[in-house]
Amino acid sequence: MSSQPPNDDPTSGDPSVDPPLTLRGVTKRYQSGSETVEALVDVSLELAAGEFLAVVGPSGSGKSTMLNVLGLLDAPTEGVVRLHGRDVTTLSDRELTDARRTAIGFVFQDFHLVPTLTAAENVELPTLFARDPEGMTRARDLLGRVGLGDRLDHRPTELSGGQQQRVAIARALVNEPAVVLADEPTGNLDRETGRAVLEELRRICDEGVAVVGVTHDPLVTEYADRVVELVDGHLRFLDGDEPSESGTTAGVSGVVGHGDEHESGRGDDP
Repeated sequence: MSSQPPNDDPTSGDPSVDPPLTLRGVTKRYQSGSETVEALVDVSLELAAGEFLAVVGPSGSGKSTMLNVLGLLDAPTEGVVRLHGRDVTTLSDRELTDARRTAIGFVFQDFHLVPTLTAAENVELPTLFARDPEGMTRARDLLGRVGLGDRLDHRPTELSGGQQQRVAIARALVNEPAVVLADEPTGNLDRETGRAVLEELRRICDEGVAVVGVTHDPLVTEYADRVVELVDGHLRFLDGDEPSESGTTAGVSGVVGHGDEHESGRGDDP
């Protein structure tokens, strides 16, 4: 954890020192009738800046629950979630909203684009809540970067599935987040289009943004720096990157690049 002095802004830390997201001993329980379900069990994970982490596991293993916890959409029953070194587990709803808006971007399997808005307007949308005057400028620039500079005024129905996913990626980046969480990013795409989207996510990592991809698709793991597996709420580190006793994750600062190594469907998991 950072040795910097306390900061009154709970959504900020020191990005040059602290990892973007950290889970420590996170357990999440749900009540289902008279039964208590443990969707996550004592999960500890540290995400490095610029890292592509793939989370795999069968349906019902807790992947979507972990994505919700990482995205500050759900609070753990036990344990701590840190955003750039700052404990965000006890923040108010308003503070959590601000933290999500400034630090986390989301990419969904079904894109979640507003059908009546153009591509540029869809990308600009997250900036409107903060009345950001530069929102549309960044939206148009991001669409150009993902190869859609000639589709700015097209509505979702006028775009292919791959183009819609790239609009969703641009939208996730418009508030310049530290982390992008992708729920089944290739789930509705053919193989070739899926590869193009994954190359886009790798480019995001090269710019220092951490990406977490929750997936059933083995293709995603080919582009990831690390792969972890959730089974019955327990996290397994497939590359031997178990958290150490000091709380840091072995190998997290020296992730392997793609060139060096070759669920919105959230109802499936608790």
